[in-house]
Amino acid sequence: METAERFRAAVEKRDLSALEDLFTEDIRLYSPVKFLPFEGRPMVLGLFGVLLRVFEDLHYVGHFEGATETSADGTQAPAAVLPFRATVDGKQIHGIDMLHFDGDGRIKEFTVMVRPQSAVHTLGQAVLTGLQADGLA
Repeated sequence: METAERFRAAVEKRDLSALEDLFTEDIRLYSPVKFLPFEGRPMVLGLFGVLLRVFEDLHYVGHFEGATETSADGTQAPAAVLPFRATVDGKQIHGIDMLHFDGDGRIKEFTVMVRPQSAVHTLGQAVLTGLQADGLA
């Protein structure tokens, strides 16, 4: 199973331990609620621990593949886009996860985009609360 499908399966099963081997050590995650990226496998795994608690009814609704420039260094990298739907604190969220892969097929960069704006605010508050509760913020 390719990395994007393994990622999708792990998230939908809420299996945090299955995500660890999919991320590079220096992964960068770009969030819709924070200007600077979350950096490094321990921090990104901590964030996913919060996200897996915060998102209700998370399910992916598609899968697109291609290549795009990474934010970190502008190099072209294989990429997958996974559209999703979820609920956070009663608000319906539509979003995408964009995964960039390294030469070994592991996720080196991750970008999350969500809509509508009210859902972004709700998600930001829920994630901040979770990060604080876990001692990560």
